[in-house]
Amino acid sequence: MVQIEDSKVVSIGEVLNNRERPLKERFRALFTLRNIGGEKALESITRCFTDDSALLKHELAYCLGQMQDVRAIPALTKVLADTEQEPMVRHEAAEALGAIGDGSVEEILLQYSKDPVIEVAETCEIALERVRWLKQKAANEKTDSKDGNPYASVDPTPAADGRSVEELQRILMDESDTLFNRYRAMFALRNLQSKEATLALATGLKGKSALFRHEVAFVLGQLQEECSIPFLVENLRDPAENEMVRHECAEALGAIATDECTQVLNEYLKDEKRVVKESCEVALDMCEYENSPEFQYADGLVKLTTNDH
Repeated sequence: MVQIEDSKVVSIGEVLNNRERPLKERFRALFTLRNIGGEKALESITRCFTDDSALLKHELAYCLGQMQDVRAIPALTKVLADTEQEPMVRHEAAEALGAIGDGSVEEILLQYSKDPVIEVAETCEIALERVRWLKQKAANEKTDSKDGNPYASVDPTPAADGRSVEELQRILMDESDTLFNRYRAMFALRNLQSKEATLALATGLKGKSALFRHEVAFVLGQLQEECSIPFLVENLRDPAENEMVRHECAEALGAIATDECTQVLNEYLKDEKRVVKESCEVALDMCEYENSPEFQYADGLVKLTTNDH
C-alpha cells in the first residue's frame, strides 16, 4: 500500500463523505482510498455507509473486500446484518467478507445463507465456500496461489482448472450445479481473454439467478470486449431486469467505452431506477477516462495535490 500523510487521506475521505459533491468525484475518491489503504482510509470508507445512495454503499463494500483488511470485518458484518440496507449493499458486504477470506466470518456467512433475500443468501453461500476453500488450500500447504487471473481483482471464487470453452460454458449454464462451480467456470472463461470465451460468457446474461447475471456483467466489463456490447445493452434496456443487473451492465459499458456505449448510457441518465441512473453517471465518467490521456482513474490524490498549489 502507498504511504500517504494522514491529513491527505482524511481530506480525500471528506470528498467521499460529502453528499454535495458529484457522485463521480466521490467514486474517484473512494478508489483512491482503496489504493492507499490503512486505518484512516478504512475509517473514511466505513463512515460513508450512512449515505442514501445504494450504488455508492455497494461500491464501499466492494472496495473493502478488495482491500482484504481484516479490520473491515466488523463494519461489513454490521451492513450484512442490517435489513434496512438495500439488498445490493448487503450482498456486496457478504461478498467482501468472502474476499477478505478470514475464517472468523464463517458463522455469520452461514447464518445469512438462509436470508429471505435471495441475492444475499446466494452471495453468502458462495462467500462461505470461498472461505472454506481457502482454509482447505492452506491446510494442503500449496504454495502456488496463482489461478491465472490477469486482473488485479479478488474474485468471489477461484477459477476452474483448464478446460475447453465449450466445457466451461456447459458448466456456466448448468442451472443444476452450484453457483460456486458456475462462478469458477465464469472466471476461467474470463481468464482466457478471447472473443470465443467472451461470447460464451455473454450467454450467462440469460441465467435464472439475478446475482449470477450481475456477476457475468461485471466480468464482461473487466474483459472490455466490444463483441459483448449488444448483450449488455439488451439487459440494460430491459425494464423488467433486476436493477442490480442493469447497474452492472451500465458500468460494464462504461469500461468498454465506445461511442455506442456512451450513446446508450446517456439515454439512461434519467432512468426511473436511481441505482441505474447513478450507474450511468459513473459509467460515463469512466468512458471519459478510458478515452482520455489521464494517467489514473483513482485521482483523488492528484486533485488534492493540484489544489494545494
